[in-house]
Amino acid sequence: MKKQDTIILGAGMTGLATGITSNAPVFEAQNQPGGICSSYYIRPNEKERLTAAPEDDEAYRFEIGGGHWIFGGDPVLTQFINSMAPAKSYNRRSSVYFREIDTYVPYPLQNHLGYLDKNIALKAILEMTDTPGSIPTTMEEWLLQSFGKTLHELFFAPFHRLYTANLYKVIAPQDPYKSPVNIKLALQGAFDKIPPAIGYNTTFLYPANGLDALARKMAAQCNIQYDKEVIEIDAKKKNVSFKDGTNIQFDRIISTLPLNRTMEMTGSHVESKTAPYSSVLVLNIGAKRGEQCPDDHWLYNPDPKSGFHRVGFYSNVDVSFLPSSSREANDSVSIYVERAFPGGEHPAQEEVEEYAAEVVSELQGWDFITTPEVVDPTWIDVAYTWSWPGSNWVNEATQKLQEQNIFPLGRYAAWSFQGIANSIRDGFMIGGSFKNYQDS
Repeated sequence: MKKQDTIILGAGMTGLATGITSNAPVFEAQNQPGGICSSYYIRPNEKERLTAAPEDDEAYRFEIGGGHWIFGGDPVLTQFINSMAPAKSYNRRSSVYFREIDTYVPYPLQNHLGYLDKNIALKAILEMTDTPGSIPTTMEEWLLQSFGKTLHELFFAPFHRLYTANLYKVIAPQDPYKSPVNIKLALQGAFDKIPPAIGYNTTFLYPANGLDALARKMAAQCNIQYDKEVIEIDAKKKNVSFKDGTNIQFDRIISTLPLNRTMEMTGSHVESKTAPYSSVLVLNIGAKRGEQCPDDHWLYNPDPKSGFHRVGFYSNVDVSFLPSSSREANDSVSIYVERAFPGGEHPAQEEVEEYAAEVVSELQGWDFITTPEVVDPTWIDVAYTWSWPGSNWVNEATQKLQEQNIFPLGRYAAWSFQGIANSIRDGFMIGGSFKNYQDS
């Protein structure tokens, strides 16, 4: 391949937005755009993944990385998304589900204590009003100080043990805006059960024809080469090697790949210890709907037997996730189930199959589903990113790469949680600033 001034690695939402505004070529490891925000389709009682809905619409829609909803976008971004793929707006419905006592508590738990035993609610309120004695250094310490011992033991510890693959005891506090503490609202929820919705995703958008529709429309405005999995980046020789045996020369790279992977592929090292992460096995399930299947969009699960931490209901967001013949009666359900693993510890195929059978059996036991029609696992290697207390690894790694004309961009490249809208925004901003390099 001829030398390029600027190249973009990864055709997720960030890479696509960067490609649109920069005109730089985009190299994607998979055979379709969107990254983990990619929809796919499977017909009932079949196994073949389809990249687009079949003409008769008789298929379940799933997503590679589980439910990805578009939240937090400003009016300009919302207008752009709708120009690419008209989207519907939804109000969040989510709960904590305690399996052992078969109780649903609306999210966030601390604002709906009236759904719990009165003694538990009273203890929780008293503990949340205590003034913390020191600045927490780990997530476990932050959870204890923020919510108190009672709620920590009831929900936050068992849930985060699953959610972080047991890292919560040693990683730094992170993303407090996801579950904010407000004593006034906690008191209101303990007695009235009607506090206002709070959090970063109280409302969200989703394209009427699936995330794949948005990704394809954005990709149509880019110069993308698919099936280009990067295996090495030689920063000195300015050369990228792909798994298919091809190479490309570059002056600069915009990398949307996970920051740790970019560091590995360049052979770069910094003083600080590499930050931790967790991987996630997403189990997508299409099934006949059980009588006890909730109406929530997703549930936080602190005590399932199978070890997952969240079960989401695509089709509770929109019935378009169901085969067309099931939509009117709403007698089926499209589900995603997430289970975290320590970073990179991929279970063997036999273990995945055993786990899938356990999940189906457990959801049947809860009467969420009856007959499964599709059970399809996907693996997200870098799913949740964390930091060690006091670590400067992200800044050091980013600076090291920038010194080599490699610029990390996006959720995993920045090693920080953000949604689809902000990923598109970042891509537009950086892509526009790099456009001059392409045009010069």
